[in-house]
This record gives sequence, structure tokens and C-alpha cells, in this order.
Amino acid sequence: MSLTIPSPASGTAPPADPALRQPRTYQVRTFGCQMNVHDSERMAGMLEDAGYIPASGEPADVVVFNTCAVRENADNKLYGNLGMLAPVKAANPGMQIAVGGCLAQKDRETILKKAPWVDAVFGTHNVGALPALLDRARHNNEAQLEILESLDVFPSTLPTKRDSVYSGWVSISVGCNNTCTFCIVPALRGKEKDRRPGDILAEIQALVDDGAIEVTLLGQNVNSYGVEFGDRQAFSKLLRACGEIKGLERVRFTSPHPAAFTDDVIDAMAETPNVMPQLHMPLQSGSDKVLKDMKRSYRSTKFLGILDKVREKIPHAAISTDIIVGFPGETEEDFQATLDVVEQSRFATAFTFQYSKRPGTPAADLPDQLPKAVVQERFERLTALQDRIAAEENARQLGRRVEVMVTAHSGRKSEETHRLSGRSQDQRLVHFSVPDGAQAPRPGDLVTVTITEAAAFHLVADPSVQDYSLRRSRAGDAWDRSQADSCGAPVPAAAGGGGGRTGVSLGMPTLPVRSR
Repeated sequence: MSLTIPSPASGTAPPADPALRQPRTYQVRTFGCQMNVHDSERMAGMLEDAGYIPASGEPADVVVFNTCAVRENADNKLYGNLGMLAPVKAANPGMQIAVGGCLAQKDRETILKKAPWVDAVFGTHNVGALPALLDRARHNNEAQLEILESLDVFPSTLPTKRDSVYSGWVSISVGCNNTCTFCIVPALRGKEKDRRPGDILAEIQALVDDGAIEVTLLGQNVNSYGVEFGDRQAFSKLLRACGEIKGLERVRFTSPHPAAFTDDVIDAMAETPNVMPQLHMPLQSGSDKVLKDMKRSYRSTKFLGILDKVREKIPHAAISTDIIVGFPGETEEDFQATLDVVEQSRFATAFTFQYSKRPGTPAADLPDQLPKAVVQERFERLTALQDRIAAEENARQLGRRVEVMVTAHSGRKSEETHRLSGRSQDQRLVHFSVPDGAQAPRPGDLVTVTITEAAAFHLVADPSVQDYSLRRSRAGDAWDRSQADSCGAPVPAAAGGGGGRTGVSLGMPTLPVRSR
């Protein structure tokens, strides 16, 4: 579907003489899941390929919203942000606003009706159309709406500006074949489409050649990978193939589905050294009745059995999850079943959500929608339980020596604590100090330290010189090169910063640091 809708607030046409034009700046704001984060990297890559440059200040010439539609407050967040930008755009002739992603796929013309100052709306299947839509909107002085019902090109073939030089996302599939009653994603992302293994491995190799030492494999249900070409063990084979890539030190994946999680995947995780001891396994509910109503084709016993098998083969695995509270018809007994499964599961961390009624999903029409007050009270009980468990599980890390990959972003208190931050192999967040006289790491380097403090949402290491070990990596070298390219000189991590590239402004964290 492709429509052109007049927009009185659209930007003015560019000067006729190209020599008079300065490069236009852009900013991408992302809401939602890791798939959206990776899509934003593609949007940034395409804009830069078209001659745009990252905005170093406000306002940008082009602001792109990459949206999520999973929960109701996603709508509120988008329209609130668009409302705040309306006067900014009015004061800056030529500024453009584009909206893409899942909410754009769902709302379509509604976005332009609610925010007629938007210049371009595009969906999940035509991310590659963004630069052309912006050009067309400027040329015609009319808003452009283009929504496709299926992929026109696999997104991984598009130019990509990675948000990190030391790690990267790699999509192995898009879309979903499941029919969970609460989820609108299949309607917006379409049926599952799998990439060929050779294409995936080639992209990973290219990332490694550029200096990355960590990749995360992405899919709506990564462990159903291979369904399109009829290989039920394709995902475990892919994990093992990643283990053969020289220089690739850390492999992660998200998110699997418990119903299709098989023993060959567990074996591949345990037997492939660079597959990290970390697993995100969405529970959603511990009640078998609610799981049935959700059309989640597993039950609590199977879920707990998977965790037992993982921990038997990978004893130090950290397991995280997603949980929905207040699904229609959930009784106090059902909720107690969720609490019981959470207690048994000992999750390292959890994404916990209050059920959000989404028009177009079967659950939206179910009877017994719960009062907000009931859902809120249960949510608070669940998060209190999970916070306690997370603190207890982190306390078990005290005294352990862990290898931490240093990230470009430090904690909120880093200026007063003078600590840097990174992720351990099991994905726990670690804030650590560099002993006096020791060499400071760069983002992408690896340090080995002993955990000295533990909180519910992070670990702390304040090592002595003897306890501190630094391994400078190719990823750290790549970080230095990226800083030299953007700033003219390397910026060491100890110099305060964290820094990083400004092309993609991420609206949500890619990893949970709190359970609420």
C-alpha cells in the first residue's frame, strides 16, 4: 500500500543549487525490542549512505521514530514525542519527521491524522524505503505513507551503521509463525522468513573482520530457525558453526520459545566454547490455565524441565525471562502459580509487564479483563519477589573471578565512583574500578576481576593490582579506530567517558538492569 497525503506542515523544498546545501543531519529514536534496535542501525546506515550525517546537537534536520506496538503506552510515548516536536519543527523550516516500525505498520493513516506534521510513515516490511520517502516528501511538499504487507527485501541486505564496534546484532529470521493471543507482532512482522546459513555466517565473519568479538543472533523465535527450509536442527548447527569463526569470542541469542526448545540446542550451547552461559527464556505465566488461554504451547512443568537441563549441562548459566501479569481471566490462584514458578526458576533478571490490551489481538476480546488496581498489586508482588531472587543470585557471585567485556557506557554513578562498566560472560552487569597504576581498558577490551559487592541489578569489583587482569583486544583496537575517525584521536575509556557514536539514539535499554 502506498499513499500520498497532503501535509501542510511538510518541509520546504531544498535549494536548487546542490552546492548551496549543507549535509542534512539525522537522529533515530528507538522504542522496543532488540529487533527494533537492529532495524534502527539499518535506518542510520541507509541515511548515511544517502548523504545524511549524525546530528551532534538539536534539532536534527530529520528525526526518525522506530516504534513498538506491543504495549499501550507505546502509542502514548510516540504521540507524546511527536507533540513535543511539533513546535520545534514549526521553528525550523525544512525539518522532517518520519515514523516507522511496528506502530507505523499498525496505525498507518492514523499517525498522519493525529500528527499531520509528520512527513513520512513506513512499515516493518519496507525499512529500505526511508530515504526515498523523505526525498519524495520534500520534493512534493506532501507527507508520504508507504506500508507493505510483506518484505520487499530481506533487511540484512540493507546498509547498516552499527551502534557498537565491539559487538553486533545479526538477524537470522524475521516474522513469527506462532499465534499467542496477547501478541500483535505476527500481524505486524508477518510469517517467519529464515535467512540461509551461509548468508548469516558471512555477515558474522564481516563483523569479526571489522573488529567485533561478540554477536547476538536475533529472531522472534530463534530456535524455530530452519522451519522454512525443513531442518529442525538448523539452529543448533548454526550455533556450532559460530564456534568455528576465529576471533569470535562471545555468541548470544534472543529470544527462543520454550515449546520448540530442544536438547540439541542445549548440547550445542554447552559444547561450543564461545556460546555464552546465558539464556533468555520467556515464561509469560506460571499458570497452565493462563498459558493455554495465551496459546503458549507448553506448560510450567516443561518450562522448568528445560531450565533443569540447561543448568545440568551449563551449571553457571544465568537465565532471564519475560512475564505478563494480569492476563484476562487470571485468578489469584493462577498468579500464585506464577510466583511459584519464579521462585523455582531463580531468574537472574526478568522483564515484567502488566497485561496491555492491544486491539487486533484475540486476548483483547476475552472476557474477565482485570481491574487496573488488581493488576498493579500483583505486579508489585511479582517484582518484589524477583528483586529478592536477583539479589540472592547476585550474592552467590561474591568471590568469583569473572571476565568482563568493557562497554562504552558507564553507570549513573560513574563520575563519583570512578568505575567503568561491562558485561560478564553470563551477561551480568559489572561495575569495576581500575587499580592505581594499572592500565585502563578501552571499550571492547576484556578485564578479569573478582566480584567484591553484589546488588539486585549489578555487581561490583574493586580489585587490587594483583587481582586485576587486562586483555587488550581487536575490539578495543576497533574502538580506537572509530574514535580516530570521528574525533581525530583515540579516546581512552579512563578519560571519562564512554562516549560512542551518536547516529542512533536508543530509546530503551537493550538489556534489563531492573525487573521493573
